[in-house]
Amino acid sequence: MVSDLTIIVLTFNEEDNIRRCLDSIKGITDKILVVDSGSTDKTLDILQEYKVEILSHPFDNYSQQRNWAQVNNPFNTEWVFHLDAGECFSSELKRWILEDFDPLADYDGYMFCRRMIFLGRWIKHGGQYPIYHMRLFKADKGKCEEKVYDQHYILDGKKYVVKKGIDLIDYMISDLRSFTIKHNKWAIMEAAETIMIGETGDVKASIGGNPIEKRRWLKNNVFQKVPLFLRSFLYFNYRYFLCLGFLDGKEGLVCHFLQGFWFRFMVDATIHELRLTMDDNITLADALYKLYDFDINKLIYNNN
Repeated sequence: MVSDLTIIVLTFNEEDNIRRCLDSIKGITDKILVVDSGSTDKTLDILQEYKVEILSHPFDNYSQQRNWAQVNNPFNTEWVFHLDAGECFSSELKRWILEDFDPLADYDGYMFCRRMIFLGRWIKHGGQYPIYHMRLFKADKGKCEEKVYDQHYILDGKKYVVKKGIDLIDYMISDLRSFTIKHNKWAIMEAAETIMIGETGDVKASIGGNPIEKRRWLKNNVFQKVPLFLRSFLYFNYRYFLCLGFLDGKEGLVCHFLQGFWFRFMVDATIHELRLTMDDNITLADALYKLYDFDINKLIYNNN
């Protein structure tokens, strides 16, 4: 076991996922922190079967919840690994943590590749693999950036990119209904954030940087420069044809269309609708509440 490591997991009604998640990290550390935001299903009952520390905290957005969990970690370990309830460790990642991870090495954080599982299929094409994420880092060196959607962990220190194959596994959805419900909400949040402050965040956008910095540069300097609506058509064609997304079969078609076109189109449509509603007498906050019953205070930038 790794003694100076806490694995942090966020939950809300995750009865379908939490066993798989926790079973995948058995034997890695005895310091597992679960922060629940008011689950009403069997999540809390299932958690009682595991040796985990459970804290409860109201949910506003992922960034605030993740950073709150890290700050309030009762184990106070030097290292933390952030994991979503819908994710789990691959056997290769578990082996790497136990055999190859050296807490005393000259690195402050580690980036891992993510395997996205959609409707039971690993989506390998369309630019979806490899995609890297910072998840393991020294608690005093890293945090989640202050964005309401598409957040990444940022590190003030030396990074190491672990080779692909030593992956996190992300079971992206349990069903299409939950996918569309979640992404409808995220479309509102990203649209509001874009109108308020543009595409920003704490990640340094750099074409010559690490994998996360490159993706942020491409989003800020290519995707966001294309006119509303047109960019969703172009992005889907880029993913599905140029990046060979069609090789992912029927599941890939559904995934690349919903995530690469439908969701991006919904963000643009929401931006358009908000702008039509706003005038001299209607602020963004008023428009969000009027159209979507959405409280602007759930955006990070109004909670500081």
